[in-house]
Amino acid sequence: MSNTSSPVTASSCSRSWSVSEDSLRRYVTYASERCIQELLSASESSRAGGGDGWKVLAFQNGVEISKRSAGSLHVFRSRWLLRSVSPQQFIVVATAIDAAKQWDPDLVEAKHIKDLDDNLSIIGLRFGDSSKPLFKKREFIVYERRETLDDGTLVVAVASLPKEIAAGLQPKNNKAIRGLLLQSGWVVEKLEDDSCMVTYVVQLDPAGWLPKCFVNRLNTKLVMIIENLKKLAETSPMEKEM
Repeated sequence: MSNTSSPVTASSCSRSWSVSEDSLRRYVTYASERCIQELLSASESSRAGGGDGWKVLAFQNGVEISKRSAGSLHVFRSRWLLRSVSPQQFIVVATAIDAAKQWDPDLVEAKHIKDLDDNLSIIGLRFGDSSKPLFKKREFIVYERRETLDDGTLVVAVASLPKEIAAGLQPKNNKAIRGLLLQSGWVVEKLEDDSCMVTYVVQLDPAGWLPKCFVNRLNTKLVMIIENLKKLAETSPMEKEM
């Protein structure tokens, strides 16, 4: 994204970029494509039994939890076979907003800021005083992209916009710290008998002051939201339609 292709505005408090919708769409399409490829790579290495730096941490309630070193903030992955839950059932509740509600029930605000395409949206999430330490008084401006591959695999990629672009789309709440969801998303593979294999990946930088070991420890809990989303999927209206 070059500054010559779109106007740039600056405030006395922080820099922000005002970009055209076409420029924003091009940037998000490119960034989300990279995120999708990273999600698919994480899913494939899981099927192969590890590799690519992934280390299995635990097997809890049927969920395999792994991590991979990525600087001071690790990437975490969970994987679970969901029986009698189709990919369509699961993906309908695995939006950025629904997932955020599972991270923290004290989510203050979740809203669609802009739709860039049928499968590409900008979303704002804001957490309040009563939220868990990782999210307390924090907000995230993220894109969400959904893709269906030729073999029926569903992929949802979610990550933060760069701070300058996010500031141009949504002014920062003065009472909140703007964190960064570096990468996250779902790979939902269709299996027989309307079952699916779900891989979830997350790497989060909450910003502000928090010990890195504390952030990494709480990140391992984020990957367990798959259990709550499974319960939502089992009772979703789509289940009755199918």
